[in-house]
Amino acid sequence: MAAPVPAGRLAGWVEDENLLLVFDGVGWVGATPDTMQDLALLGLDTTADASNPFSAKLNATLWTAKTAAEGGDGDLRYTLNKEGAMDVLSLLLQSGFSARAELGLVGSDDLTLKVNPDGSAWQEALSVDRNTGILDQPALPRFKACTNYDNYVGVGTWTKIAINAAEANDQGCLDAATNLFTAPVGGTYLFGASLQFKTNGDNSARMSGRLIRNGTTEIRGSYGELSGNHRSE
Repeated sequence: MAAPVPAGRLAGWVEDENLLLVFDGVGWVGATPDTMQDLALLGLDTTADASNPFSAKLNATLWTAKTAAEGGDGDLRYTLNKEGAMDVLSLLLQSGFSARAELGLVGSDDLTLKVNPDGSAWQEALSVDRNTGILDQPALPRFKACTNYDNYVGVGTWTKIAINAAEANDQGCLDAATNLFTAPVGGTYLFGASLQFKTNGDNSARMSGRLIRNGTTEIRGSYGELSGNHRSE
């Protein structure tokens, strides 16, 4: 039986012999339960290093629970642990060895999902507050805005109301200068609006309102008209 491997020794996978070898301080020996303790590096079909002490080049992996018949309990819990709240504990997904997504406890104890297009420009997609379980989507397109002056609307003429004052527009989807909301991705969006008007001479005047897509097309269901008599204030 081979001697135990001291801390700092190496291990490697020999593909031709389908064998895992460890260095026992003198030479390479086949891995046995007693030689697989306190390994500093472990590489499977690739080379492990100080940055990646365990490294494996595989096309598929399987973790399965030990059944009750085999002396287990049928459960399988994969446990990861970090030292403190400000540290990182995450699953980092890469493309061509360049990071694209990260899921985990990233610099806090709240669950976070981040993505990026180039390995550096990270955007937080969602987070879950550990105390309340409330889900936040920081990049969700949303805004709240109003007009802060009187817009004159001539009788029988459609007039664009200037939504020029944004109270909330963190994602920048609303351009107040052009009164234009630009959808960042295809999908379904919910809009709500309220209008007030006052007449400048004829109390029988009526008001209609609608939303327009791409400057020309009325959005179905958005048209509304005040049909009652005008009442000041």
